[in-house]
Amino acid sequence: MFVDIHTHHATDSGQPAIRNLTFPEADTVFSSDQEGLFSLGFHPWYAGEFTIQLMDKLMVWSADERFVAVGECGLDKNSKVPFDVQLQVFERQIILSEKILKPLIVHCVGSFNELFQLKKHLHPHQPWIIHGFRGKPELAGQALQAGCSLSFGEHFNPESVHVTPIGSLFVETDQSQLSITEIYQSISYAKHCNVQDLDAGENFIRQTRQNIYH
Repeated sequence: MFVDIHTHHATDSGQPAIRNLTFPEADTVFSSDQEGLFSLGFHPWYAGEFTIQLMDKLMVWSADERFVAVGECGLDKNSKVPFDVQLQVFERQIILSEKILKPLIVHCVGSFNELFQLKKHLHPHQPWIIHGFRGKPELAGQALQAGCSLSFGEHFNPESVHVTPIGSLFVETDQSQLSITEIYQSISYAKHCNVQDLDAGENFIRQTRQNIYH
Protein backbone atom coordinates (compact mmCIF):
# COMPACT_ATOMS: atom_id res chain seq x y z
CA MET A 1 0.00 0.00 0.00
CA PHE A 2 1.15 3.53 -0.77
CA VAL A 3 -0.47 5.19 2.23
CA ASP A 4 -0.97 8.95 1.94
CA ILE A 5 -0.77 10.09 5.55
CA HIS A 6 -1.93 13.65 4.80
CA THR A 7 -3.74 15.09 1.79
CA HIS A 8 -6.12 17.92 1.02
CA HIS A 9 -7.39 16.15 -2.08
CA ALA A 10 -10.38 13.87 -2.39
CA THR A 11 -8.86 10.76 -3.92
CA ASP A 12 -10.15 7.71 -5.74
CA SER A 13 -6.72 6.20 -6.40
CA GLY A 14 -7.56 3.06 -4.47
CA GLN A 15 -4.66 3.76 -2.10
CA PRO A 16 -5.41 4.53 1.57
CA ALA A 17 -5.32 8.26 2.29
CA ILE A 18 -6.09 10.45 5.29
CA ARG A 19 -7.91 13.46 3.91
CA ASN A 20 -7.64 16.63 5.93
CA LEU A 21 -11.03 18.31 6.15
CA THR A 22 -12.17 21.87 6.67
CA PHE A 23 -14.98 22.36 9.18
CA PRO A 24 -17.61 22.90 6.43
CA GLU A 25 -16.41 19.71 4.71
CA ALA A 26 -16.59 17.85 8.03
CA ASP A 27 -20.21 18.95 8.45
CA THR A 28 -20.99 17.17 5.18
CA VAL A 29 -18.79 14.09 5.68
CA PHE A 30 -19.74 13.22 9.23
CA SER A 31 -23.46 13.69 8.61
CA SER A 32 -23.27 11.18 5.74
CA ASP A 33 -22.12 7.60 5.19
CA GLN A 34 -19.21 8.68 2.99
CA GLU A 35 -16.36 6.22 3.26
CA GLY A 36 -12.77 7.23 3.95
CA LEU A 37 -10.23 8.17 6.58
CA PHE A 38 -10.19 11.77 7.77
CA SER A 39 -8.41 14.26 10.00
CA LEU A 40 -9.62 17.61 11.26
CA GLY A 41 -8.25 20.39 13.42
CA PHE A 42 -7.54 24.08 13.82
CA HIS A 43 -4.65 25.04 11.51
CA PRO A 44 -2.42 27.73 13.09
CA TRP A 45 -3.27 30.09 10.23
CA TYR A 46 -6.90 29.93 11.35
CA ALA A 47 -6.46 29.51 15.10
CA GLY A 48 -8.11 32.91 15.50
CA GLU A 49 -11.36 31.36 14.28
CA PHE A 50 -11.42 29.00 17.27
CA THR A 51 -14.70 28.94 19.18
CA ILE A 52 -16.02 26.67 21.91
CA GLN A 53 -18.86 25.71 19.55
CA LEU A 54 -16.42 24.51 16.87
CA MET A 55 -14.33 22.70 19.49
CA ASP A 56 -17.48 20.93 20.67
CA LYS A 57 -18.19 19.85 17.09
CA LEU A 58 -14.62 18.59 16.74
CA MET A 59 -15.00 16.52 19.89
CA VAL A 60 -18.29 15.01 18.67
CA TRP A 61 -16.86 14.16 15.22
CA SER A 62 -13.72 12.69 16.77
CA ALA A 63 -15.81 9.79 18.05
CA ASP A 64 -16.55 8.76 14.45
CA GLU A 65 -14.53 5.71 13.39
CA ARG A 66 -13.55 7.50 10.16
CA PHE A 67 -11.87 10.26 12.18
CA VAL A 68 -8.34 8.88 12.62
CA ALA A 69 -6.16 11.88 13.53
CA VAL A 70 -6.39 15.36 15.04
CA GLY A 71 -5.00 18.10 12.83
CA GLU A 72 -3.46 19.49 11.02
CA CYS A 73 -2.69 21.74 13.93
CA GLY A 74 0.37 23.33 15.43
CA LEU A 75 2.48 26.48 15.44
CA ASP A 76 3.54 28.82 12.63
CA LYS A 77 5.61 31.99 13.07
CA ASN A 78 4.31 33.18 9.68
CA SER A 79 0.70 33.07 10.84
CA LYS A 80 -1.03 36.38 11.46
CA VAL A 81 -2.67 34.87 14.55
CA PRO A 82 -0.87 35.93 17.78
CA PHE A 83 1.49 33.19 18.91
CA ASP A 84 -0.04 32.90 22.37
CA VAL A 85 -3.41 32.22 20.76
CA GLN A 86 -1.85 29.56 18.54
CA LEU A 87 -0.36 27.93 21.64
CA GLN A 88 -3.67 27.88 23.48
CA VAL A 89 -5.55 26.37 20.54
CA PHE A 90 -2.80 23.83 19.87
CA GLU A 91 -2.77 22.71 23.52
CA ARG A 92 -6.52 22.11 23.41
CA GLN A 93 -6.02 19.82 20.43
CA ILE A 94 -3.17 17.98 22.13
CA ILE A 95 -5.49 17.33 25.06
CA LEU A 96 -8.17 16.06 22.65
CA SER A 97 -5.66 13.76 20.93
CA GLU A 98 -4.75 12.24 24.30
CA LYS A 99 -8.39 11.90 25.35
CA ILE A 100 -9.56 10.10 22.22
CA LEU A 101 -6.30 8.11 21.77
CA LYS A 102 -5.71 9.29 18.21
CA PRO A 103 -2.51 10.78 16.70
CA LEU A 104 -1.72 14.40 16.03
CA ILE A 105 -0.87 15.72 12.54
CA VAL A 106 1.45 18.65 13.27
CA HIS A 107 2.07 21.75 11.16
CA CYS A 108 5.20 23.55 12.34
CA VAL A 109 6.95 26.53 10.74
CA GLY A 110 9.70 28.44 12.54
CA SER A 111 8.52 27.11 15.88
CA PHE A 112 10.37 23.87 16.46
CA ASN A 113 11.98 24.92 19.74
CA GLU A 114 8.56 25.79 21.14
CA LEU A 115 7.12 22.56 19.74
CA PHE A 116 9.77 20.40 21.38
CA GLN A 117 9.45 22.27 24.69
CA LEU A 118 5.70 21.77 24.65
CA LYS A 119 6.05 18.06 23.95
CA LYS A 120 8.57 17.69 26.76
CA HIS A 121 6.32 19.59 29.16
CA LEU A 122 3.07 17.76 28.33
CA HIS A 123 4.47 14.22 27.92
CA PRO A 124 1.84 13.12 25.36
CA HIS A 125 1.44 9.42 24.68
CA GLN A 126 -0.17 9.69 21.25
CA PRO A 127 2.08 9.91 18.16
CA TRP A 128 2.96 13.32 16.77
CA ILE A 129 3.53 13.27 13.00
CA ILE A 130 5.18 16.46 11.70
CA HIS A 131 3.78 16.75 8.21
CA GLY A 132 5.52 18.24 5.18
CA PHE A 133 8.93 18.16 6.82
CA ARG A 134 11.57 20.02 4.76
CA GLY A 135 14.16 20.76 7.43
CA LYS A 136 17.84 19.88 7.52
CA PRO A 137 19.03 16.56 9.00
CA GLU A 138 20.10 18.29 12.23
CA LEU A 139 16.52 19.44 12.79
CA ALA A 140 15.21 16.04 11.76
CA GLY A 141 17.44 14.48 14.41
CA GLN A 142 16.09 16.86 17.06
CA ALA A 143 12.50 16.06 16.08
CA LEU A 144 13.15 12.33 16.21
CA GLN A 145 14.94 12.70 19.56
CA ALA A 146 11.86 14.54 20.85
CA GLY A 147 9.77 11.51 19.89
CA CYS A 148 8.13 12.88 16.75
CA SER A 149 7.66 11.07 13.45
CA LEU A 150 8.26 12.86 10.15
CA SER A 151 6.14 12.92 7.02
CA PHE A 152 7.73 13.90 3.71
CA GLY A 153 5.99 15.20 0.60
CA GLU A 154 6.96 16.44 -2.84
CA HIS A 155 9.65 18.79 -1.50
CA PHE A 156 12.10 17.39 1.06
CA ASN A 157 15.70 17.35 2.17
CA PRO A 158 17.16 14.01 1.01
CA GLU A 159 19.61 13.92 3.93
CA SER A 160 16.73 14.27 6.37
CA VAL A 161 14.94 11.37 4.70
CA HIS A 162 18.14 9.35 4.94
CA VAL A 163 18.52 9.85 8.72
CA THR A 164 14.86 9.13 9.52
CA PRO A 165 14.20 5.52 10.61
CA ILE A 166 11.67 3.78 8.41
CA GLY A 167 9.40 3.21 11.41
CA SER A 168 9.17 6.98 11.92
CA LEU A 169 8.90 7.94 8.24
CA PHE A 170 5.59 8.74 6.56
CA VAL A 171 4.76 9.95 3.06
CA GLU A 172 2.13 12.46 1.94
CA THR A 173 0.81 14.39 -1.04
CA ASP A 174 -0.50 17.36 0.99
CA GLN A 175 -1.48 19.78 -1.82
CA SER A 176 0.85 18.34 -4.48
CA GLN A 177 -0.43 17.36 -7.90
CA LEU A 178 2.01 14.43 -7.95
CA SER A 179 0.58 11.01 -7.18
CA ILE A 180 1.39 9.34 -3.89
CA THR A 181 3.15 6.60 -5.87
CA GLU A 182 5.51 9.12 -7.46
CA ILE A 183 6.35 10.65 -4.09
CA TYR A 184 6.97 7.22 -2.55
CA GLN A 185 9.40 6.50 -5.36
CA SER A 186 11.29 9.76 -4.72
CA ILE A 187 11.45 9.09 -0.99
CA SER A 188 12.65 5.51 -1.44
CA TYR A 189 15.40 6.73 -3.77
CA ALA A 190 16.58 9.25 -1.14
CA LYS A 191 16.32 6.57 1.54
CA HIS A 192 18.27 4.03 -0.55
CA CYS A 193 15.62 1.38 0.03
CA ASN A 194 12.93 -0.49 -1.83
CA VAL A 195 9.68 1.41 -2.01
CA GLN A 196 7.96 -1.55 -0.32
CA ASP A 197 10.14 -0.98 2.76
CA LEU A 198 8.41 2.33 3.49
CA ASP A 199 5.76 0.71 5.65
CA ALA A 200 5.14 3.12 8.55
CA GLY A 201 1.97 4.35 6.87
CA GLU A 202 0.86 0.79 6.17
CA ASN A 203 1.34 -0.12 9.83
CA PHE A 204 -0.58 3.01 10.82
CA ILE A 205 -3.53 2.10 8.60
CA ARG A 206 -3.48 -1.52 9.78
CA GLN A 207 -3.66 -0.38 13.40
CA THR A 208 -6.39 2.11 12.54
CA ARG A 209 -8.49 -0.58 10.89
CA GLN A 210 -8.03 -2.88 13.88
CA ASN A 211 -9.29 -0.09 16.12
CA ILE A 212 -12.30 0.47 13.83
CA TYR A 213 -13.37 -3.13 13.39
CA HIS A 214 -12.54 -4.52 16.83
